[in-house]
Amino acid sequence: MTLKPLADRVIIKQVEAEETTKAGIILTSAAQEKPQVYEVLEVGPGGNVDGNEVTMVVKPGDRIITGKYSGTEVKIDGEELTIVRQSDILAIVQ
Repeated sequence: MTLKPLADRVIIKQVEAEETTKAGIILTSAAQEKPQVYEVLEVGPGGNVDGNEVTMVVKPGDRIITGKYSGTEVKIDGEELTIVRQSDILAIVQ
């Protein structure tokens, strides 16, 4: 199954947690922090949203940061994805 976001929606996937520290210590899954960095998978076309013209700034492959409780979580073919509005994206990680 594939998802195609509408309007100003963006489909994102959480980036995997680091398995080792900078010092080289291997972390167990319980000790790993959940990162707030996501990878953009699909981007909607933008257009007229709530009476305002929205131009999409993010593109597939971008790494972004969103608010902690932003978006709607969905599970498609065993993969956990999140759908957010572009306005919920706080920054693009470069």
